[in-house]
Amino acid sequence: MKFLVAESEPPEARDKRRESVGRSSGETFVDLLEALAPGSRIERVKPADADTPSIGSDTVAGYDAVFLTGSPLHAYEDTPEVRRQIAFMRAVFASGTPSFGSCAGLQMATVAAGGSVRSMGARREAGFARRIVPTAAGRDHPLLAGRPAAFDAPAIHTDEVETLPDGATLLATNRVTHVQAAEIRCGDGVFWGVQYHPELTLGEVAAALRRQADDLIEQGLARDEAAIEAIARPIDALDADTTRDDLAWQLGLDEQVIDARLRHTELRNFIDHLVRPTRRARGRDEHQRVG
Repeated sequence: MKFLVAESEPPEARDKRRESVGRSSGETFVDLLEALAPGSRIERVKPADADTPSIGSDTVAGYDAVFLTGSPLHAYEDTPEVRRQIAFMRAVFASGTPSFGSCAGLQMATVAAGGSVRSMGARREAGFARRIVPTAAGRDHPLLAGRPAAFDAPAIHTDEVETLPDGATLLATNRVTHVQAAEIRCGDGVFWGVQYHPELTLGEVAAALRRQADDLIEQGLARDEAAIEAIARPIDALDADTTRDDLAWQLGLDEQVIDARLRHTELRNFIDHLVRPTRRARGRDEHQRVG
C-alpha cells in the first residue's frame, strides 16, 4: 500500500515539536503507520507550507490513503496556510482516496466539505478526552469497532467542529466536545476522523501539555508551570513503564489509553475496514478496464 501523510503543522510548530519529542506530527504518523502496515510506502507532504507545490486530485489518486495530522492552525481563519490546507483537502475528496484525520485534520475536512469550526473559548480538553461515547450510528460503524461503550483517549485542542457538513455522520461525542468522531462524505471521497489523537504516545501527551503550558495557565487549568509538570511527569513515567498500576490509578486511565494497540484502534480500523477494501475494489475496476 502507498500512504500519503499530510503534515498540517507550519514550520515553526514542527520545529518546536521536534525540540520536545524528537519528531514532527507527520513523523509520528509515519512511524506508527510503518508498524500498523509493514511494507507500505509512506510519503510526507506539507500542504500548508508556502513552498509546497499545489497538489491536485490526480496526484492524490495515486495513493491508497491520506492521513491528516493535528496542527495549531485554526480552520476558521482566512490565512494563506489555511487556504492551502483546505484546497488540499478538497483535492483529497475529489480524488476518491480514503482519508483519515485527527484533531485539526477533522476540522480541516469539515470546513473543506462545507461545515464549520469554532474556538472552544475557555473550555479545554488537555491531556485526555474523557468518557467519549459512540452515538447510535457510531456503535455500528467500523471506525469504532472494538471500542467500549465509553472510553478515554489522548486529546489536546482549543478548537472544535461547530457544524458537520451535509453528508456527514456523527459517530462519537462527550460532555466537553460534541463532535469527537465523524464520517464525512464529499464528492467521491470518504473521510473518517476523530477530534482526539489515537496516534500519540503518552510521552507525546506529556510534551504537548508542557508546550501549551502558557495557555493552560491562562485558562485557569493550572496555577503555574510546576502544576503542569506535576501532571506531565507521571504521564511520562507511565509511558516508560505501562505496568505502573499506581500511576494509571492516579491519572484515572485504563487500558484504552495505556495499551498502545487499543489506543491505535481507529487508525487500525481505518486501514482494515476502509483502505484495504477500497484498494481491492480499485484493483478489480482496473482489471475490468484492462480486460
